[in-house]
Amino acid sequence: MRVWQLFPPLLLACCAAWAQTPSNVLVVVNDSSPVSRSIGEYYASRRSVPLRNVCHIRTSSDEDIPRSQYDTQIAEPIAKCLTRNGLVESTLYIVTTLGVPLTVNGQAGISGDASAVDSELTMLYSDIKRGPHSIPGSIPNPFYGHVNGKFTHPEFPIYLVTRLAAYDFEDVKGMIDRSLKAANRGKFVIDMDGGNPEGEAWLRNAARLLPADRVVLDDTSKVLYHETDVIGYASWGSNDKNRHDRFTHFEWLPGAIMTEYVSTDGRTFTRPPDNWNISDWESPKLWFVGSPQTLTADYIHEGATGASGHVLEPFLPMTPHPDLLLPSYYKGRNLAESYYLAIPRLSWQNIVVGDPLCSLGRP
Repeated sequence: MRVWQLFPPLLLACCAAWAQTPSNVLVVVNDSSPVSRSIGEYYASRRSVPLRNVCHIRTSSDEDIPRSQYDTQIAEPIAKCLTRNGLVESTLYIVTTLGVPLTVNGQAGISGDASAVDSELTMLYSDIKRGPHSIPGSIPNPFYGHVNGKFTHPEFPIYLVTRLAAYDFEDVKGMIDRSLKAANRGKFVIDMDGGNPEGEAWLRNAARLLPADRVVLDDTSKVLYHETDVIGYASWGSNDKNRHDRFTHFEWLPGAIMTEYVSTDGRTFTRPPDNWNISDWESPKLWFVGSPQTLTADYIHEGATGASGHVLEPFLPMTPHPDLLLPSYYKGRNLAESYYLAIPRLSWQNIVVGDPLCSLGRP
């Protein structure tokens, strides 16, 4: 993970939980994808999402698409769903599904125009109200760091976009079912590696802001495997040079979330061969979908309920900051708000996987 610039640390204050409802969710289904249709139907049923809040689009089921296709087959029809059904203001969360494209192709890099589909969709509220946003590079997230702020429109002119995706329908179904069983118990596992001081400081601060009896913090070169009763996890993932297993082999509790400082963990939801493992940038023959790094979908497959990832290099400061994410989630914020108040930039490479309404409740 490379560092572009440093964002100033924010102190986490006490926050309250504001319950949102299924009427605040818009579910996006790609009618060209059978698995997308199955996930949308299952989630809407389990969460009692109103029928008018299910938006049907028809586009490619490929993970990577050109910008023109994103504009005409994803952003435009979703905007029409919102306006036609009078949902522009009441919708706070947009949920995409496996089978909806993942990445908008383009030039990578800090001023490039490639990005995650979901991160582009966060800007749709502003696009509807104010006109199209600037494409090259990233855009400041107005909700970043607002640990005590209620997420509403128009104060925060964005949508919080999460993805119901994993290797297959059964993995997604398990994730949805676990979100409905979430409870505020278990351990927050924080695995430092003694590397980059900025990322290490965010990890250590996350531990400090959580109850000591709920935290497992390791600040040595040891990699934590086989932890039990895990409700939250933050680490360097495959960027920890001592990690050699793609899986953590954790026992995850319902509602558990994770984040890691990894550049390409959200690059695909295609299942690798069972014998595939993480490696290094010097061994391209061992890579999977262009990278040797850990995969977000592996955490969901293991039993996590929520996860973050990046479709392309985000640069360290634009990854979710665990000292905002984990304490907010512990104190009762739902999954979508906990992740997005920890992500500094939008129209970028970040994805958030999980049911936006999932919440541990107050401690």
